[in-house]
Amino acid sequence: MLAKPGIQTISAYQGGRPVEEVQRELGLADAIKLASNENPLGPSKHALDAMADAATSVNFYPDGNAFYLRNAVAESHGVEPEQLLFGNGSSEVLQILGQTYIAPGDHIVFPQQSFVVYSLMGAIFDARTTTPPMKADTYDLRAIAAAVTDETKLVLIANPNNPTGTYVTKAQLDAFFDAIPSSPLVVLDEAYFEYVDRHDYPDGLDYVRAGRNVIVTRTFSKAYGLAGLRVGYGVASVDVVEMMNRARPPFNVNALAQAAALAALEDVAHVDRSREVNAAGMDYLTSALSGLGVAYVPSVANFLLVHLARDGRSVTEALTRRGVIVRPMQAYAYPHSVRVTVGTAAQNERFISALGEVLAEIPEAS
Repeated sequence: MLAKPGIQTISAYQGGRPVEEVQRELGLADAIKLASNENPLGPSKHALDAMADAATSVNFYPDGNAFYLRNAVAESHGVEPEQLLFGNGSSEVLQILGQTYIAPGDHIVFPQQSFVVYSLMGAIFDARTTTPPMKADTYDLRAIAAAVTDETKLVLIANPNNPTGTYVTKAQLDAFFDAIPSSPLVVLDEAYFEYVDRHDYPDGLDYVRAGRNVIVTRTFSKAYGLAGLRVGYGVASVDVVEMMNRARPPFNVNALAQAAALAALEDVAHVDRSREVNAAGMDYLTSALSGLGVAYVPSVANFLLVHLARDGRSVTEALTRRGVIVRPMQAYAYPHSVRVTVGTAAQNERFISALGEVLAEIPEAS
């Protein structure tokens, strides 16, 4: 039996390699993972305690509507509970969005060198895609707006962008909305929202509250340290969420994840500490990379896109042999780059030390 045409054109998504896999294959005792933009501090203790309490009831199905988590997030964000849809990670929210709104042949727009899941969405739902190029490692919103027509169904914008860590400003986003028709649904993917500390960075929820045709997606995987539990959510109009709920799988966010996310949301101190560690680590990494003569893209998130003038896969493999796992960027059309997560102070120092050795070992690409 043949798969759908779009499915036949793509490869399965490959995440960052697990620490256990690398240690097992290479016989290493203490590999570190800086490949998937996870929180190096781990989850809040309150989240761990909440999971332990919830574990005694896992013989029951979870609350399919995530009542307590939904109400807490709604109150935190100043929206109505009916405007929230939860998923097994924000990537599932995007999948549900596609199932709800994208028919074969529909037109969607997203930038080149943005989150690879967007291109997978286009293929999976047999959509027509337009992918305007980046400009200096950030979105060219004018080019994106020019690609949007009255027939466009969906526009996807990651802010900050993955893998570059760059962002678009409120003024730029306001001008973008003024330049496009009101009919397309615009996704503002804010997976790294909590890390951004810029006065001109827009809060996507302001556009939802203003009645724009917008859905904002966020996650508990990054700043909240719950990547292994997979909890994400979308915020949109009541009408959009009601339609998406018709396509949402039943019981899609498990009971432990709901309990942990609720506790993590309430532990503001842990998120603040995570931001502080990230800011200090970012300062160290950018200074150390400059000292090595290595170019990078300034980032407002919890990772850096590092331009090495060398084959990214070769550098990744050499770092992995030294027990440092990073992400090659060939899939994002950056063949001479890697993406590195900001880790703890010790992890960052280990990465820089290993990278110095690798740069001396691997010649620049001709």
